Amino acid sequence: MSQAFSRSDFDPVATLTAFPRPEIDPSALKGALRTLAGGVSVIATGEGADLTGATVTSATALSVDPPRMMVALNRTSSTWPILQRAGFFSVNIIGPEHEEVANRFAGIGGIKGPDRYAGADWQRGESGALLLSNAVAAIDCELEEAIERHSHVIVIGRVVGVLQGEGRSLAYQGGRYHRLD
Repeated sequence: MSQAFSRSDFDPVATLTAFPRPEIDPSALKGALRTLAGGVSVIATGEGADLTGATVTSATALSVDPPRMMVALNRTSSTWPILQRAGFFSVNIIGPEHEEVANRFAGIGGIKGPDRYAGADWQRGESGALLLSNAVAAIDCELEEAIERHSHVIVIGRVVGVLQGEGRSLAYQGGRYHRLD
């Protein structure tokens, strides 16, 4: 005697849906990601009293042709709503000499908004974003798209300018900065 089976009996998606795997503990993923070294960039956005930004390791090129950047920002950060309103941002790839800038934009010591820009030289880019004048490189972007998922938003920027500096980028791994020699 034979038994009839339907395609859904062998559909792996249907199987996963019927028997979902439990979510892992987020701290396990966070711990694993702390072992991955990432380049440090400062995201700058806003104008006047709304100047703000963040230190990230999530900035990367989405595409070089056409030129597009992407960065993941926490949706609860003070940077996301201002970037959304401004429609522009810069990705400032920083070197070891910029650790203090990285700390200010990370909010260490409670520094917020325009105060994060103190002690460094900035110039206005084509988009309206401020670019760190002596960055290893600064990439000027107009907001093209934002994809909100879970705790973060993936920000995609159309590159409208590049300021090429000198030096080597700063890395972050295991909760501290590292120089690349």
